[in-house]
Formats: sequence, structure tokens, C-alpha cells
Amino acid sequence: MQMQPTSGFLRDRFDAYVQLSRVNRPIGIYLLLWPTLWALWIAAEGLPPLDILFIFCAGVALTRAGGCVINDFADRNVDGHVKRTAARPLPSGRVSAREALYLFAVLMLLAFILVLYTNTTTVLMSFGGLALASTYPFMKRYTHLPQVVLGAAFSWAIPMAFTALDAKLVPIAWLLFTANLLWTVAYDTYYAMVDRDDDLVVGIKSTAILFGDADRFMIGLLQALALLCLVLVARQLGLSIWFYAGLLVASGFFVYQSWITRFRERDPCFRAFLNNHYAGLAIFLGLVAHYALDA
Repeated sequence: MQMQPTSGFLRDRFDAYVQLSRVNRPIGIYLLLWPTLWALWIAAEGLPPLDILFIFCAGVALTRAGGCVINDFADRNVDGHVKRTAARPLPSGRVSAREALYLFAVLMLLAFILVLYTNTTTVLMSFGGLALASTYPFMKRYTHLPQVVLGAAFSWAIPMAFTALDAKLVPIAWLLFTANLLWTVAYDTYYAMVDRDDDLVVGIKSTAILFGDADRFMIGLLQALALLCLVLVARQLGLSIWFYAGLLVASGFFVYQSWITRFRERDPCFRAFLNNHYAGLAIFLGLVAHYALDA
């Protein structure tokens, strides 16, 4: 007779942890995964070793989950005042702040264990990634550019991919890093546009607030600069038409995002944010096709 309440309690706790870490919403994993795969394919000049591929894919999932947890911990006192986030586990009281910190520590520890199977340089670089992931959520209290810190955090796996494959940190790695940072700032500005009105009330800073009425122009500029960086990567590596086709498809998605957000309504801005998953995928498929068919 006691098993049903216990199992119900455990199920509720599990559901709360899943929601806290956003495992049930994989868009963040995709947006972090595609640039990581760009770097792995370029550094390996094709399909990377399967063990390295597994380490980075699993690491992406774990670090993204941990990033969501620490983000909600940082926002625990303001999320309750924002319509979209009021029902999250921390502001609703389903998970305590201490539990959130424990979960963050466990997720980061698991990710670090994975990195231990690479090499010393990559292990040392992982501390930079941890620092970026841990500090980003708190930046929105002090600067209108927290998206830049997020961009650096989401791009840190790129140089790590090169070192994990014993490749030197050549300019190509940092050009990819820059391209992804610019792209991340662009799509996370769409995300920030969803909450802009609420953020102004509670005092949260973002590029959406900083850019103001120039938000869509600035997003388009950032996307164009990201594409320019990727064109420079293609020229230096001698990538084939397949990669350029991927960039063209990604450009089409960017134009679509600008069109649907022309009135700056919340739902279209959120759809534009989600649509970036397909842009990153298109670029990755262009790389895969190049190395499979023309390299």
C-alpha cells in the first residue's frame, strides 16, 4: 500500500529534474551540437574517431543540461515574474536551490569524466568551458551582452574538438569559433525578444533590449558576419560546392526568420529561434557531403 505514493513521489521528482535540465526540450542540444560537429569533421577531415564523436556528443548533452540548471538557479528569484517561466521547477517550488546546485555538480562531473578520456590539453581547456557555462546566467544582471558570453560558452567545444584530435589550434579553429559566437548572439537575441517586455520590468539585461528597434537589423548583420566567417573557412580549406550549398540553405532560413519576426510578436520570435536548428544542420550536412564526396 505504501509503494504507490513512493513511486508517485519519485516520478514527480524525476519529472521536475527533467524539466529543470530541459532534457525534454532538445533544441539547446541541437544548437550546441551542430557547431561541435562542424569542428570535429573539419579537424578530422571527415568522420572523426567514434570514441571522440561519442565523448563530444554526450558531453554536449550533459553540459547543455547543466547550463540550463545553473541558468534557472541564477534566475530563480525572477522567473516567477515572467509568464513564460513562472511554472519552472525552481520558481514553482518543485525543486529547491540546493537540489539544483547538486544536479548541476553531478552533470558537470559526468561531463568532466568524459573529457578525461581525451588528452591533457583538452582536459585543461574544459575548465574554460565550465567557467563560461557557470558565469553566463549571472551576466544578464550586469551587462546587456550576456548573449556574447553564451556565444563563447556555446563555441568553446570548437577549439576543444581540435585539441582532442591532436590538431593544432590553427586560425581555422578560431574562425569557426567566431562564426558560431556571432550566430549564437543572433539567435539568442530572437529568444530574448520573446521575454523583452518582462525583462524590462524585472531588470534583466539582453541584446534584445540593447538593440531596441534595430534588433532585426542587428540580427541580420550578425548572421551575415557569421556566414562571411564560414565562407573564409571554406576558402582556406578549399571546401567544395556542397559546403556552399549548405551555407545557401542556412541563408534561406535566416531570411525566413527575419520575415516571420517583422512584427516582433512573441510566438514568431520563438519560432525564429527554434528554426536555427535547421540552419546549423544544413551547414553540417554540407560539410559531411564535402568530405564524403569531394575530399
